[in-house]
Amino acid sequence: MSSEENAPQSDESPAPDLPDHVKHTAIALVGAYADRNRDELEEAVPGAADDVDDVLSELKVIAAFLSRRVQQTGVVWKPADSREAVARTVAEMLPPELEFAVSTTWEAHSVGEEEAAERISQGDPMVFVHMLAAFSAAIGLAVYRRPELVSTLRQVTGLAED
Repeated sequence: MSSEENAPQSDESPAPDLPDHVKHTAIALVGAYADRNRDELEEAVPGAADDVDDVLSELKVIAAFLSRRVQQTGVVWKPADSREAVARTVAEMLPPELEFAVSTTWEAHSVGEEEAAERISQGDPMVFVHMLAAFSAAIGLAVYRRPELVSTLRQVTGLAED
């Protein structure tokens, strides 16, 4: 299976242009996971919770972009790789019950079991936010160094460099 097959799929096309603060929040979440920085993550979570649907939408776009980028570079990325990478990325970053929910939700999602993923997450959209941010960090670091990853995501989302 290719990375595109286990990449998050979005029903929306094209995605609406979201406010800059939503894009900043999505990139901050990915950056926090890429840095393995719990403080950065805790700082970004309230903004994500306030705009959860829009942040989730932006993370779907980011994850799809990075999945395509991995394919273009020829980096081999299988579903098992993504499951392990997401579990490793959220380890020790989240409280145990949320870490478990994110890891098991991604495991179901990565094999196309969307109903199981929804059931495991108990309908909590923040589980999906963490799942997509962790996936984006893991797959993004497969092709970019951390500063390049954040810079690329700012360009892709249309944000000016800070």
